[in-house]
Order: sequence, then structure tokens, then C-alpha cells
Amino acid sequence: MSTRTFLYILILGIIAGISALIGTVAGGVFVISYLQSAEPTQTVDILPSPTQQVSIDIPSTTTESTITRAVEKVGPSVVTVIGEVSGRPISGSGFVISSQGYILTNNHVVEDTSRVAVVRADGTELAADIVGTDMYADLAILQAQGEFPAVAVLGNSDTLKPGETVITIGSPLGDFVNTVTVGVISATGRMLDTGNGFLMEDLIQTDAAINQGNSGGPLINLAGEVVGINTLVVRGSRLSNTIAEGLGFAIPINTARFVAEQILEKGYFARPHLGIRWQSITPRVARAYNLPVQWGTYISDVFPESPAAVSGIKEGDIITKIGDIALDQDHTYINTLFTHEPGEEVSITLVRGEQQLTVSLVLGESR
Repeated sequence: MSTRTFLYILILGIIAGISALIGTVAGGVFVISYLQSAEPTQTVDILPSPTQQVSIDIPSTTTESTITRAVEKVGPSVVTVIGEVSGRPISGSGFVISSQGYILTNNHVVEDTSRVAVVRADGTELAADIVGTDMYADLAILQAQGEFPAVAVLGNSDTLKPGETVITIGSPLGDFVNTVTVGVISATGRMLDTGNGFLMEDLIQTDAAINQGNSGGPLINLAGEVVGINTLVVRGSRLSNTIAEGLGFAIPINTARFVAEQILEKGYFARPHLGIRWQSITPRVARAYNLPVQWGTYISDVFPESPAAVSGIKEGDIITKIGDIALDQDHTYINTLFTHEPGEEVSITLVRGEQQLTVSLVLGESR
């Protein structure tokens, strides 16, 4: 071996030794730094050896959080709602709102069901009756016979702010009972077209995961209060093929409380009505049928002795305004009508042929 080759080997050996020493020291610094940063509250063993026990301390706050406390408070009041429509099983969620076994859920969960039952968090199934529903608010009240371990506390949805942490509890797909998801309030005051001639208004938008079966379950704040009722999720748009995630919507609990109180008092929620069958007019419909207005409501039938019939409204008339509100893209017939109360006198602006006229009538009450 030449002298030059020997020197190369010697230098490489020295470099390798220094690298190993640096790695050992660096590793020691990481472990020491980690151990020194821990706050002493409870001891957990890590990699015990026969001769030495190494331990670190974990803050006790990791074992109980605000979220877990909220879930523990509301979770026992949440139920899975099961039913049958034309021989096909359906499922959703709901929550107990009184010690008499009254349960709040969505109308679409129990609509057209021939049988309804609820399943408690412990797996106990109880038969239930539908006390009353309101399709426009998508709310229903059930009553189940039996004991419930908890009653949900209702909060104030008017104080919600974007960015606020919220929790959902429900039974996605009907199988994963009392699933908990967490997110934030993405926005308030949202409005969605139902495709049934009216808009759902003042909805709460959240990115907490909501799936089929979550409908009717509670949206909860960190105080363990119900602030909304999960009702739907938007996956895409008619204007785009893009698939969206994290677009869940809930009915504000203040709206639900108002509807529920009247259902429990009367057995139904009173809505005003004119006594007509109708079709919405949009610019596309107006072009197709050569109608004289771009927005409005075409009257296809008038019920005998109804408020509309008494006031002289006729089949073929077009409603363009209710009170002071003109019907347009953001003010549908149903939503505008529902700003008034049964028994209230209102003015209705109509187009009849080439004439525009206004009639006054007293709104009836529908169930």
C-alpha cells in the first residue's frame, strides 16, 4: 500500500467518526429538549428497561377537552330515526327536546313513512308517533314512549359567527350511530333553492362532515347547546360538474324552536294561503309561453270559497306582487307569502291580459 493511499483511508476514518459523534449528540439534544418541555401532571412509561425507567409527563387537558364535554352533554339525547316508505327502509337522526319524549328531526326524514321508530344511543329501539310536520321549514316533531337519559339544551342561533367551532352528532348512512364530526360555521344567512317552488332561507353553512343519515341531527356549539338542525349537503352545481366537499347546511335552532312550539301547541304549524294552484314564472318560462311578465306566479286554479275566490282572483291571472314585495328571483311566491300571517289583510297585484289590477284579501290558514 502506498503512502498516499494510506493517508486517504486515515482521513476517511476520521471524518466518519466525527459524523457519528455529531449524530449522537444531536439525537441526545432532541430527547433532552423534549423531556424538558413537558409539563408535569401525569406519568406515562416509555420504553421501560430492566435497569432504568424513562418517563415523560402529559398535560391532563389532553384527556378532556371542551369538545368532548359538549359531546358528552348532548350525545345521550341524540337518536337514530328509522322508518319505512313503500316497503323501503329509511333512516335519519334526531334529538330529544323534552322529558315527555318529544324529538325534533327533519320532515324529509319521516315524510310518507308508514312506520317510525327511534333508536337510542345504547341500541334500545322505541316506537314513535309523528306529532306534526312542516315541509317548508323541513321540520318534524316525533314522540316516543320510553325513558331517555338526556334532553338537549337549545342555544341561540342568532349569535353564531363565521369561524366558530361547531360539532355534529348523527347516524350517517344509518349504520354509524352517534358519529361525531367537527368543523366551523362557514357562513350564516344562506339561501338555497329547493326545486319545489320555494327557497330555504337563513340557513347555517358548515364544513363539519354531514352525510345521508345525519339529517335531523344536532349542530352543537362548544357550550353543548344545539344551535342548528343538520338538513342537507350540497355536492355540486347545476352550472358545473365540479364535486364540492364541506358544504353542509343546518336550520337555525331559533327557527326550529318557533315552529316546534306551535306544532306542540296546535299539532301543526299554521301557514297563510290564498287557495290557488300555481306555477312559477321565470324568464325562460315567460319566453316559452309568450307571457307578459318575466317573474311572477301563474294561477292555474282557484279553489271555491277560498280567499282568492272571494277577492275575485281568476284562473289565468298572474301574481306579480304581494304587499310591497315584487316577485323575482330572490322573492318567490311561497317565501313572500310566508312573510305574512294567517288572518292578515294584504294587497295582491295581478296582471290579467293587458290589465294590471290590485285586490285586497284576508289570508286563510293552511296546515
